[in-house]
Amino acid sequence: MITSNKIGKMIEFENIQFGYKKKTLFNGMNFALESGQIYGLLGLNGAGKSTLLRLLSGLLFPQEGSIRVLDYDPVQRNPSMLSEIYMLPETPHLPTLTDKNFVSRMARFYPNFDSSYLESLLKEMSVPRGQILTSLSLGERKKFHLAFGLACRPSVMILDEPTNGLDIPAKGQFRKIVAEALAEDRILIIATHQVKDIELLIDNVLILHEGNFICYQSLSQISSAIRISQETNRPDSNSEKLLYTEPSLGGYTAVWADTETNGEHQDLELLFKAAITNPEKFTQFTSGVHKL
Repeated sequence: MITSNKIGKMIEFENIQFGYKKKTLFNGMNFALESGQIYGLLGLNGAGKSTLLRLLSGLLFPQEGSIRVLDYDPVQRNPSMLSEIYMLPETPHLPTLTDKNFVSRMARFYPNFDSSYLESLLKEMSVPRGQILTSLSLGERKKFHLAFGLACRPSVMILDEPTNGLDIPAKGQFRKIVAEALAEDRILIIATHQVKDIELLIDNVLILHEGNFICYQSLSQISSAIRISQETNRPDSNSEKLLYTEPSLGGYTAVWADTETNGEHQDLELLFKAAITNPEKFTQFTSGVHKL
């Protein structure tokens, strides 16, 4: 069991450099994530989301810099650290075993494993029982993997594209179950392209673009600097505070840099589009907002 205090900073990247062959992906990356939070990690294909997740879980090693996860160095792959991390990959790779056999083999690696919690989750998500796991549909495999991961009661839970393969009711179940699983000594990181699926779930937004975070803030902080409006006519693209616009029913939807907001709920998909479409302007107007 981990003996360090798990309340506070749980993940720290310091001056991380990493790349593949001749392509540098991260160059001097620094950030810290705290317990009791759900982070949404967003970015285009190739932005480095999966690489970042593999670095913090010890599946990849940084070329320079240091990483601390739960006061451990992931490079060492300490069993005590690994027993406190669970990663749900985009495509679950499950063995040719029944659910019962899988649990009997794998649960022993997680000292906090809760079998009764697993049973309740599998029942709630209507996952078929007693079948070979590889015979399940993609959505059923995802739900089983999610239920098992949550039942391990990890301090760090990483979800990579968790809603791919889930139907609309299952996505609703996913949001409910994940929200209920958050605790003050736990951190959840959700990497996804399906921005709408996690909009009402996350506390903080991390937008990764070209090796850097162009957004590293809480939703409440963003709401104090961004305004979304519906316009009859297309806004002037030269407007200083216009970050993004797109056609909508009856006119146009626009995203503005505006500190005179009422802190209204943000459309996360529009926020993401604004950030990656005009990253320099986006960071210019949000740089004054307090970071995480």
